[in-house]
Amino acid sequence: MEHGMYVTSQQSTELQDEQSNGKNIEAPPDRTEDYPPVLPLSGSLTHLGQVDQSDSRFRIPDEQLSSCWYRSIPVQPVLTRDSLRQYLQVRPDQTVLILHAKVAQKSYGSEKRFFCPPPCVYLSGPGWKLKQEELKASGLGDSACKLCGYMGLDNAGSSQMETLKMNFEEQPDSKRFGCAKTLYISDTDKRKHFRLVLKLFFSNGQEIGSFYSKLIKVISKPSQKKQSMKNADLCISSGSKVSLFNRLRSQTVSTRYLSVEGEAFVASARQWAAFTMYLVDDQGSARGDYPIRDGYICYGCAVRLVCTSTGVALPTMVIRKVNKQYASLDVDEPVSQLHKCAFQFKDSNRMYLCLSNEKIIQFQASPCPKEPSKELLSDGSCWTIIGTETVEYTFSESLTCSQRAVTPFPVIGSLELNGGGDVAMLEVHGENFSPILKIWFGDVEAETMYRSPKSLICVVPDISMFSGEWRWLRHSWTA
Repeated sequence: MEHGMYVTSQQSTELQDEQSNGKNIEAPPDRTEDYPPVLPLSGSLTHLGQVDQSDSRFRIPDEQLSSCWYRSIPVQPVLTRDSLRQYLQVRPDQTVLILHAKVAQKSYGSEKRFFCPPPCVYLSGPGWKLKQEELKASGLGDSACKLCGYMGLDNAGSSQMETLKMNFEEQPDSKRFGCAKTLYISDTDKRKHFRLVLKLFFSNGQEIGSFYSKLIKVISKPSQKKQSMKNADLCISSGSKVSLFNRLRSQTVSTRYLSVEGEAFVASARQWAAFTMYLVDDQGSARGDYPIRDGYICYGCAVRLVCTSTGVALPTMVIRKVNKQYASLDVDEPVSQLHKCAFQFKDSNRMYLCLSNEKIIQFQASPCPKEPSKELLSDGSCWTIIGTETVEYTFSESLTCSQRAVTPFPVIGSLELNGGGDVAMLEVHGENFSPILKIWFGDVEAETMYRSPKSLICVVPDISMFSGEWRWLRHSWTA
């Protein structure tokens, strides 16, 4: 059995924060009371309680919630230790993964600059199939149990902006994939930042929830000026995620994205991959290892690209700035969003990362006799680089018959432990908290108090109650 800290609700679903794999939210069987929607959470293992909303003695004015502690009123528990243990053994989770770019170019007039790379959605986990089987068992036909989705901009400022229907395709790895290829932001929308929103539901009309991307910065066009650290939000730092794409003669239909299939790098016209870009030291070991270092990516630096989903990596390369199909060897300014660049394999004889149809190959650049600091590239070895973000939501409806949406999700930002010994209190900081959540440690429920939508506190149970199956590793320390 897995152990951790979970946040659950008496009518909600188990959820997991996109930034942590240890915290989950679980949903007990449906109740007849009409409680407000549950806030799923993530992080470590937590769980909150719910009061009888019909009793006025337990009501707290909204304006007082942010300035007082609230102790959840004991009610007959619905979520039992046995049911939570069963969940932890099977983990019938449902995961929503959203990939998108950090910046988006604004469209002007009648033009439509579609987001590139296009926002992608992956649905994974055994819980999706189980939920559909549950709907079929209730008497619904196959046509009423299909997953449907629409994606658009949150509070879009343009009346011309429409949401796009997502068609999810089954993939060999059992994931479902959808892509919003024709999203754009109009110049009538004056926002400097926005979020994407994905709305999921079954074809019978039952809502699953609304899932938001991270903030996306709006830019008019890629900056051609020499970048400085003052524009840090447009620079690319070591350890951040990027996408690379190649577009011949600025034609959208010719766009191909660097991706990974199995353990092979490919140039895909359908799917793109996010890569973690690392700065590495120029001086490597005899085995060819290059230590990773912090800082902003600058032209002329040695970098490694590692696929975030498969872990497959390209050899160490030197990133070069591209201007009119020439690689500049003497430029050392910071790399910026939507810059054109090339990747020269380190210590090679002018060999560059290149595509040929769907294959990734090496291309040997030609020296420029008149300008020794430049090398002539092919169309396929010129790439556009852009920072990307990944948002992951994990939840489970395995212990509930509720038809309520699972969003908004509680998100754990940090944990603060106070006290110790016989009495230890854990304060949970985050957002989207509510009084109907409970904190669990493994399969042990903790007494939980609600302070505000951004703060929860609980009494840590005795460790012996939930550490029975822990495996201990003894280390010797010398002070």
